[in-house]
Amino acid sequence: MAFSAALGKSCHSTLLRRSSLQKTFKQASAKHLSRPVVPRLDRRIHSKQATATAPPASLAIPPWTDSEDQKQALRQLQDKMNKCAYGQPDEDTLKWFLRDRKLDADEAADKLTNMLKWRQDFQADSITWGMVAKEADTGKAYLHEHKDVNGQPVIVIRSSLHKTGEFSLDDSKRLCILILEKALKQLPEGQDTVLGVFDLKGFKQKNGDLGFAGFLRDIFFTYYPKRLGQVLFIDAPWIFQPSWNLFKPLLGKYAGLVAFVSREQLRDNYFTPETVPADFKQD
Repeated sequence: MAFSAALGKSCHSTLLRRSSLQKTFKQASAKHLSRPVVPRLDRRIHSKQATATAPPASLAIPPWTDSEDQKQALRQLQDKMNKCAYGQPDEDTLKWFLRDRKLDADEAADKLTNMLKWRQDFQADSITWGMVAKEADTGKAYLHEHKDVNGQPVIVIRSSLHKTGEFSLDDSKRLCILILEKALKQLPEGQDTVLGVFDLKGFKQKNGDLGFAGFLRDIFFTYYPKRLGQVLFIDAPWIFQPSWNLFKPLLGKYAGLVAFVSREQLRDNYFTPETVPADFKQD
């Protein structure tokens, strides 16, 4: 299948209603704007020792070692997916979803079926760069040419360039899928995840798109599970706090993947001077 190379190296989803969430975000932002005291943001990273490390142990995905338990689970999952009406994943994809579900073949089959149905409904295999060229040309999101110090492909999102409603939500989803699958195809041997870097410098209320944020939650936790190794929020202004407060509970334990860092911390702990993205070379 066309998607297998990306997914293989790549539960019911919670769908967010864009309009109502945007209204909630505006109300929350207005509330914070009226406060004379700047609220403190979560700051999880303070030193090199705390950064550029593996995800929390509870979120780490176990390796595939070809153990007897793994082989048995794989056979069970293959039998279940042979009856799937939405397509047949390749073996690497089957193994990844088993690793995600801790070798529970029933849970892996359910999650795979949901993913395959979504790909069919959204026509994910038919997306082309020409369909999203105008939005891509804004430079709001791109795959960095260099990997981080851990060998992870790096996706950079310039939040101040994303204006809610400027492009359709579906087109923004298509651009996200293309960039992510391009990143997954560049995974080096022994690396399973990508790094997401959100540049929040200059973030304003108009940039807070919780409808798209909800899609990001689904794509990384349901359609491409555990492919996101860590999320870095760079130079988040205090006005970002309302949207984070709304979205954080939806992440549950996966909020542990998020770290608030400065440009200096990003340079010092995630890249070499030669590989740091140009947007972050200076404060």
